[in-house]
Amino acid sequence: MKLETVESLTNSFEDFSHKTEEGIEFWLARDLQQLLGYSEWRNFYNVIIKAKTSCEVSDNSVSDHFVDVNKMVALGSGSQREI
Repeated sequence: MKLETVESLTNSFEDFSHKTEEGIEFWLARDLQQLLGYSEWRNFYNVIIKAKTSCEVSDNSVSDHFVDVNKMVALGSGSQREI
């Protein structure tokens, strides 16, 4: 892979990172879904399930790497919906 491609991908991921008040860096799955090229949530959700299984199999705590979070999005009618 070309260095420019790696740098571009790294910058894209860093642009979507968030930090807690304690300085812990994290990403939202809905952001990663787009960055990784998944157009449908149901397909990306299967990838998340596999990643959680990999954590379990390798004796890593799933809760150390994945936190269930719900996000509110605005709808065209002005209301909001949880995703």
